[in-house]
Amino acid sequence: MLVNKGRLEMDFPPDVWRQELISRGLIELPINGQTGIAAANLQDFHGDPADRIIVATTISTGSSLVTADGKILNWDGLNQKINARN
Repeated sequence: MLVNKGRLEMDFPPDVWRQELISRGLIELPINGQTGIAAANLQDFHGDPADRIIVATTISTGSSLVTADGKILNWDGLNQKINARN
């Protein structure tokens, strides 16, 4: 979606990018009902449902999130974040 909106540029198709990341050790995490409830209950976080699910998954799994999204980076409720802009 971000590519189609012109907000992200990629040199190759998303499925190729995904497979490359998986081959380098990326672990995909499933979304479940508990994560959905946690996403709905995030306090003082903006309303984008996808961002809410991403952040709730990060918190519930104790993972670190690498992102360039300013709204996520500026939210104080997520400590384990890495700024992808740097």
